[in-house]
Amino acid sequence: MSHLPEPIPPAIVQLPDGRHVYTDQLPAPHAGPQIVHQHIHQAPPDRTVQRLALGSGIGAGTVAAGVYFGPLLVGALTAIAANIAFLAFLALMLGWGVHTVVKAVGSPEGAAAAKNIAKARKRRR
Repeated sequence: MSHLPEPIPPAIVQLPDGRHVYTDQLPAPHAGPQIVHQHIHQAPPDRTVQRLALGSGIGAGTVAAGVYFGPLLVGALTAIAANIAFLAFLALMLGWGVHTVVKAVGSPEGAAAAKNIAKARKRRR
């Protein structure tokens, strides 16, 4: 084990009361007031409810339900909204089609077209 450095023996000091201690166990000298840097960050929106639940003593079951059912509820509501939007678009297109057909049949050109179709059917018989 010649590739390892030689260990440094710990320095031993005798205190005024007669005890012997290692120098690395001595308390650090007081250097003035200690400055503590505290960074406060806002919790992300999806964790705020869980942190409030934990802080108010509601329990882990509520937190687990919020974590599990929260995104599930958002997904279900999004799917419902998408279905309603699709049905509204479908109703709009069907309404436009009915309006176009009624407008075409109700005009003089529509009446003439209906007469031509009736005449063509009578001729076939």
